[in-house]
Amino acid sequence: MTKLDRITVDPRVCLGQPTVRGMRISVSVILKMLAGGKSLQDVLDAYPELETEDVRQAMQFAAWVVADQVQMVPA
Repeated sequence: MTKLDRITVDPRVCLGQPTVRGMRISVSVILKMLAGGKSLQDVLDAYPELETEDVRQAMQFAAWVVADQVQMVPA
């Protein structure tokens, strides 16, 4: 399994939802933007603190979650 070092789960941040690097930007927000037709650049423009690798790992995390292959350990 590829290391998802940018996806964090902390019960003190966003009610424990998976976020990017502990920021209050949830994986679900990124995925909803992409699913709604926004481009990678649109996401990066909306959240300048994000990097391309953050978005890539958010998508990778989602793919593994739906395949039930990810085990996250709370921070």
